[in-house]
Amino acid sequence: MSAAAPSKSDLFDCRDSFAATIEALAEADPRIVTVVSDSVGSSKLGGFRTKFPDRMVNVGIAEQTLVAVGAGLANGGKLPFVSAASCFITGRALEQVKADIAYSNVNVKLIGQSSGVAYGELGPTHHSIEDLAWLRLFNNMKLIVPADPWQTAEAIKAAAAYDGPVFVRVSRMAVPALERPANAVFEIGMAETLIEGVDATIIANGTMVHRAVAVAKALAAEGISARVVNMATVNPLDEAAIAAATETGAIVTVEEHSVRGGLGGAVAEVVVGTNPVPMRILGFPGFVPTGSADWLFDHFGLNDAGIADAVRQTIARKK
Repeated sequence: MSAAAPSKSDLFDCRDSFAATIEALAEADPRIVTVVSDSVGSSKLGGFRTKFPDRMVNVGIAEQTLVAVGAGLANGGKLPFVSAASCFITGRALEQVKADIAYSNVNVKLIGQSSGVAYGELGPTHHSIEDLAWLRLFNNMKLIVPADPWQTAEAIKAAAAYDGPVFVRVSRMAVPALERPANAVFEIGMAETLIEGVDATIIANGTMVHRAVAVAKALAAEGISARVVNMATVNPLDEAAIAAATETGAIVTVEEHSVRGGLGGAVAEVVVGTNPVPMRILGFPGFVPTGSADWLFDHFGLNDAGIADAVRQTIARKK
C-alpha cells in the first residue's frame, strides 16, 4: 500500500527556509550572528555571508570550538545561530553543549543541519540518529524538529524570540509543504493535529510527517481512521496532545532517529504515566549501514507500507 509520491517540483529543502528566515531576522535584529564550521554551503548561509560579512564567524572544522564560540558571543550580548552537521554539532561537541550551553543556560540557538540519514551514502559516521536522545537529557534545552518549510521558518522565529538554549533539527532531504489552515501558528511545545481520527494515532516529526499523512489517507480507504499528530517539539512535549492520543486506544510513533531515546521514548514516558495503551515505536534499531536515505527508509520499514502495517498491528492489540 502506498500513496502517490509528490513530484520533485512540489518538494522543498528546509535549509533554504532556514537561510531565508535568518537573513530576514538579521535585517531587523543587529544582535544576530551566525557561527559555522566550514559549513557555509551546507548550511545555505552564503547569502547571509554576503549581506552580513562581519556577522559570521567560521571556525573551520572544529565543532567543539564552534559551540564554545557561540556561548562566548551569547555572553557578550549577541544572538548566535550556531550551524553545522547535526551529527557533529551534537556528538563531537556534546561536552561543550552540556557545559557551555545547557548547564550555563546561555541564549544560543544550535542548528543541526542534514540530520537523520540525509548523508546516507557517507555512512554511519555521518548519520545523526542519536542527537535527540543526547539532547533530551538537558531539560532546559528546547528541541524542535520541523516538518516542512513553513514550520522551519516559524521554528527559527520562535527560537530567536525565546531567551535560552534551543536546538533546531533541519534535514537536507526535500519534503512537501503540509496542508494546514491559513491561520495556523507554531508555538514551542504545541503539537499540530493534521488529520483527525479515532482508531489510532500516528505521532511523527520531521521528514516522517508527510509520510504519516499519506498513510492515514490510504488507511481511510480501508475503513481505518488514523489521527496524525505532528510533534515538532520534542522538549517540551505537548502532553495534552499525547493524552488525547491515548483515547484512540493505539499509538504509533515515527521518527528519523534511533528507537531509543527520541520521540518514541519521550511519548512512551508520558503514555505509561497517564493512560497506557498499545504503542509501537518506529525508527532505526541501531547503527545504520551505508546507503541512500530512500533505501534505508525502505529497509527499516520507515515507508508507507511499514507505517501502515505498524498501525494495523497496534490496533489489533487493543483490548
